[in-house]
Parts: sequence; structure tokens; C-alpha cells
Amino acid sequence: MSKQTKLIILFFCIVKLTLHLIADSHSGFQGDELLHIETGKHLAFGYMEFPPLIALFAFIQNLFGSNSVYIHHLFPHIASIIIIIYVAKTIIELGGKNKAIFLALFCIIIAPSFGRSQQLFQPVVFSQLFWVLSFYQLTKFVKYLDKRSLWYLTAFVVLGCTAKYDALFFISGLFALLLYKRTRQALLQQQFWKNIIVVILLLLPNLIWQYANNFPVLQMFNRLYETQLDKISRIESLGQLLMGINPLVSLLIILPAFIYLLKNNKSINRPLAVSILLSVLFLSFKNGKSYYFYPIVLTIIPFGALFWEQIVLEKKKWVIYPITTLLLLGAVLIPFGMPVYSFNRYLTKIYPFEKKEIEGGKYAIKYDEYYTKQKWQTTMQELKLVYDSLPLEERNICMIWGKHYGQAGAVNLLGVKYNLPKAFSYHGSFYSWTPKGQMPNTIIALSYRVGDFFSAYFDEVKLVRIIYNPYANNEEELYQRIYICKKPKQDFDKMKELFKIRIFE
Repeated sequence: MSKQTKLIILFFCIVKLTLHLIADSHSGFQGDELLHIETGKHLAFGYMEFPPLIALFAFIQNLFGSNSVYIHHLFPHIASIIIIIYVAKTIIELGGKNKAIFLALFCIIIAPSFGRSQQLFQPVVFSQLFWVLSFYQLTKFVKYLDKRSLWYLTAFVVLGCTAKYDALFFISGLFALLLYKRTRQALLQQQFWKNIIVVILLLLPNLIWQYANNFPVLQMFNRLYETQLDKISRIESLGQLLMGINPLVSLLIILPAFIYLLKNNKSINRPLAVSILLSVLFLSFKNGKSYYFYPIVLTIIPFGALFWEQIVLEKKKWVIYPITTLLLLGAVLIPFGMPVYSFNRYLTKIYPFEKKEIEGGKYAIKYDEYYTKQKWQTTMQELKLVYDSLPLEERNICMIWGKHYGQAGAVNLLGVKYNLPKAFSYHGSFYSWTPKGQMPNTIIALSYRVGDFFSAYFDEVKLVRIIYNPYANNEEELYQRIYICKKPKQDFDKMKELFKIRIFE
């Protein structure tokens, strides 16, 4: 890298980090983040919804003993910076120079989809990270056919699989290497079967965990297809994807990328192009959500930037100025992906473009991290009032049942400040951490709309608080309800048996 190249990359890293830190200052915790933070207290080789790597990151973040959004976004911010750096390094390996790097990194900055997906403490950002790192090593292997790149590729594929199961779609794309004589012979010469064995051995602990727990990930996917994926059309998903990565990026970078892949440097580009294509086809076949394609988009963007640098700007250098101006205009969409505006400013400037009517609600905010700082504070205060209203002998043994894992996670992270007891839940991975033995006579239950759900498990159930959320994006979450439940009909062991096939309800 030249000094100028390093300065360009550094500039975009600083811009990227600055945007995320501004967003942190306006954010509460998104619901799934509270589950991921909790995993750091229960290290294991697997979890109900995702592979184990995020728990290790959570464990490290939890060492700070903080409930700060800044602390619990530490690893997502590091990952987002590494993504910027390695997209640039991929472009360099493909023969690109400063203009291509500038255009590609600019596109990542202005894409609303990369704003939010790389902001939150979720497996999504780590999936993107290891997909980009893997593609970088794939590019190097296709270019140099060397053993070192192949082993680095193996390592990042393993890490990708321990971050999110969609890494399997990247692996499916690697079959492209067998379709071309040059790369096929290199794989055989490097005895690539050894790499396959290493991948299997390193992923074996998670497979054993899944087997021992009756493959809950399959139960989750079945539930996901039943409630969401089967209702999404592929055309709708494509439209959301093109809007999410910014329409200007879709027009100016993604479409030219396919032209470039078909036209230039065939010995290197064709295996990479077919690898991307296979990943897209397998993911489309499984009808993935639009954000499942974000890692793939990060591997396509470099080729679109190379198209402009090597085909257009070589002859018409002035074109860089109108392209940059258009991308700069596209930056107006940044607040649609991450809370760089304060909540009040978001309501006046952004929300009118995303307005949605919810019966009984005042607003319908698309992303809950915009308002959860206040939501969870109110929830903890109400729980504290209910808890303090109990007789001393009941408070000493009382526990909190969070019906949704986000509610249980919020109590365990934020309830410490209010001296609330620990929460348990039978939802998602919280199912693995439920107590054993006799249930206390008094349980405080926190839920969204569940009807008389708790009556099946207690002789006495009393609704004592209703918490209204005017910003909920769906009717179910408009109200949280707090119950005092007494005289349990079963112990914790029986409860776990009862919820064995209801983990994702």
C-alpha cells in the first residue's frame, strides 16, 4: 500500500467509527442483543439459535461489568473497521488502486443496510466480517494458488461457521474452484482434503452439541420458515436488498460489477464470479431474507469499483467527480439505517418516510434500538415497584420469568441497578439456562400479549401492571404486562419438559 492508499482507508475507518459512536449515543439495546449479551455468562459449544463465537465476544465485553451500549458494541465496531480494511485489500489484490478503493468504501459508508447490520451486537456483523476475510483469502488463492492462502481460507471459513450458519452458503460457492482446471489442479496439489478434515474436526464440537440437544437449530429454522420466510417473495426480498444497500450503490456499483466480472481478467475473475453466483443461487433457493445477502454484496462491491477505475476512468478521468457527487447525495440515507439522529429528530425527519399505522399505537418505529433506552428504564422501574410490594419473605425467594428472551435479558443486564432478582425464560437459548428443582411460591412474570398463558402453570395469577409502548412496530408489543404468580403447579424440571418443543414460540 502507498501512503495515499493508507490515508484513504484510514479516513473511511474514522468516518465509519464516528458514525457508529454517534449512533451509540442515541441507542438503547435491540431485543436480540440482550440475548447475545447473556450468552457470555453461559459459555458453551452451541446455542439454540446460533453458533458459539458471539458468546466468547460477549464474555469479553461482560468483563467490563458495564451495561453501556458503547461497551457491548465494542466487537461490532472492531469488526466493521476490519471489514473496511479488507474490502480495500481485496481490491488491491484484484489490481485496483486508490479510485476503486475510494468508491467501494464510500458505498459501504452510505449503505443503510451496512449501517445497522454492523452496528448491533448480533452474529450478522461477524458473518460479514468472516465472509469478507474468507473472500480475501479466496482471491489470493485463485491469484497465487499458494498453500498459505488456502489454509488462511480454511481458518476464516471455520470462524465464519462459528459466527453464523450462513457461512455454509459461502462454502457452497467454493465448489467453483473445482470447475476450473487451474484451481482444481492447485487444490489437488495442495492436498485440499486435509483442509476439509480440519474444518470438520474444528466444527465437530458444535455438531455434537446440536446432536445432544436434538438439533434445536433445525427447530428454529422450521419456525422461521413457518412464520416469516415462507411469506416473503424473492422479488420482494430483492427489492428490499437493493434499497437497503442504497439505490445509488445498486445502480452505480452492483450492476457494473457483473459487467466487469464477465469481461476482465478471466483466469482470476471467473472462479470468483462463479463462487459468488453459487452462493447467491443456494441462498435464493432457501429464500433467505434480504439481509442474508449483505455479506455477498460486500464481495461484489469491489468489482463494481474496479469497473469504473479500469474501464471508465482510464479514458474519462473527469467521471470520478459526478460519481462522487451522486454517492455523496446518497449519504442522506445513512440515518435510515442507524440512529445518527437523536430520537426526536428521527421522528420529525426520518419517520414520516417510514410511517406505519398500528392500531392502538402512536408511532410504529421500524428499529427498536431508537426507543429502548426509555422502554427498558420504564420496565425496570415498574418491576421494581412490583417487587418491593411483596412481603420480605417472598422477595427473598422470588424470581422473574421473562416470557420473551429480550425481556429476560433486559432484567439480567439492566435490573442489577434496581436490585431486581435474576430472570429466567423458556424462550430461545434461555431455555438451556433455566433453574432446576422446586419453584419458589411467588414468581413475577413479564410478558407481551399472551392472554391467560401463565394460568396453566400457577393456581393464582394476578395482573398488576400494564406498560404502554407507543413506539411498538406491531400490536403484540404495544403493551408489556407484569403478573404476580403464586402456587406453582409444577417444579422447574417439569417446566423444562413442558417447553421442550416450544422454545421458539
